Amino acid sequence: MSLAHCKIVKYSDLYRDQVLDVWEKSVLATHHFLDADDFIEIKSFVHSFDFNDLSVYCMLDNDEVIGFVGIAAQKIEMLFLSPLYIGKGLGKQLIDFAMSTLNVDKVDVNEQNTHAIIFYKKLGFDTYERTDMDDQGKAYPLLRMKLKPGDTILQIKY
Repeated sequence: MSLAHCKIVKYSDLYRDQVLDVWEKSVLATHHFLDADDFIEIKSFVHSFDFNDLSVYCMLDNDEVIGFVGIAAQKIEMLFLSPLYIGKGLGKQLIDFAMSTLNVDKVDVNEQNTHAIIFYKKLGFDTYERTDMDDQGKAYPLLRMKLKPGDTILQIKY
């Protein structure tokens, strides 16, 4: 699989079905802690969500959506990659883009998603708060993380 044709583009409703597919495959591959009923409920919410309500950018390999990032108020609200593309540096590219273009400096991560926590820590994010519940009131604790003070995209070690 060649990633030479990857590019980041602004979300358009033309990408909606592909974004939903990437979301589902990614969650099934990475969010093993989710209860099956909660997954169904979250999936229903995501399928009804208007991605135009956030600043969403898609990563394309040729014309196929392989990942996306959604931002609101300088915070990453969602970052998902197709499982075939996880671990290839593309999540870092999406974060680099979000940090340099949209001044992102915060993210919330499910505490049970240890791989994501490690990923964000490597990118220079530190936990500043923990919640017992997620934003929907479910028993999935969140770690609220922000970029270390003084760090910039150029100072972060990968």
